Amino acid sequence: MKKLMLLLVLSSFVAQASMLDFVTLGKAEKAYRDHNYSKAIQAYATLETKNDEAKYNLANSQYKAKKYKEAKALYAQIKDPKMAYEKWHNIGNCEANLGQLDAGIKAYEKALKIKKDKNTEFNLALLKKKKKEKEEQKKKKDQKKQNQKNKKDQKNKKDQKKNDQQKKDQKQNKSGQKNKDQKDQNKKDQNKKNQKKSDKNKSDQKKKGDSKENKNKDQKDKNKQDQKKQDQKKQDQKKQDQKKQDQKKKPSEKNKDQKSKSAKQKEKPQLQKQKAMNEAQKMAQKKKDAEKKRDEKKKNEKNKISQSAAVKAAKKEPISDKEVGKYLKMLDKRGVNTLLVPLNSKGEHHEETTPW
Repeated sequence: MKKLMLLLVLSSFVAQASMLDFVTLGKAEKAYRDHNYSKAIQAYATLETKNDEAKYNLANSQYKAKKYKEAKALYAQIKDPKMAYEKWHNIGNCEANLGQLDAGIKAYEKALKIKKDKNTEFNLALLKKKKKEKEEQKKKKDQKKQNQKNKKDQKNKKDQKKNDQQKKDQKQNKSGQKNKDQKDQNKKDQNKKNQKKSDKNKSDQKKKGDSKENKNKDQKDKNKQDQKKQDQKKQDQKKQDQKKQDQKKKPSEKNKDQKSKSAKQKEKPQLQKQKAMNEAQKMAQKKKDAEKKRDEKKKNEKNKISQSAAVKAAKKEPISDKEVGKYLKMLDKRGVNTLLVPLNSKGEHHEETTPW
């Protein structure tokens, strides 16, 4: 249990005493203030006057020295009604420190009936809380024990069941082994009988064998012929099946052609559209080429006219090199290309590839 933070009522009462007791009482009180509780206990114990005040102060010293059992006994001896509240409050503290929660709660309740006090109420609430925690812990502990017991019982039941099953299996195995041995013996006996019967049959067969040998030979020949007929029949059937499969394949190929034709028909509008676009591009290109040819033709005609004019001018009268140069510059500016061959004298052959 956690340490209780109890509030103790430790009011000191001045006892009537003799001169010697006053000296001892002073020493006891000083030792108590100095927290020397062992010395205070010795001093209070030597007082000649043993009244309720002296017992109360001695009990307080015992309590501070953590001698709760001795302190409780001294508090219980106090009979003065004026000290009843302090008596029961401090008895409650002693019971609480001794772990007697129920007794401590009863003592605090008695003190509160005499006088309402916050310290006592606090201690009572604290003890009730500790009691509840202790009960819950006990409940959990008991539940844990019960769970462990249940688990152990279940394990024991499981083990017992397993042992019973093993015993049952062993019993069945023994019985099964016995049955197996009996079956093996029966089988051996049956095998002996069968062997005897087989030997007898062989002997009988051997006797009959000679007479049946010829019959068996004829039967074998007949079987061979029958087998040949069956093989031939199977081959014929196989050919018929192959023929049927070939006939089935033809409609399948026909369907395939129809599907291909349908796909082509679906693609036809797209091809026509593409063809129309290609035709339009070709027409545009032809138009462009025709315009180009017309331009080249006009240009050639201009060149011919220019050359003709130059020839006519040359026939009329010869021109100087300077005038020819000017004329060529003029033609060049107009974009007219011409090739003039220099003539040194009449009748001479000249290289026409050499420019002017």
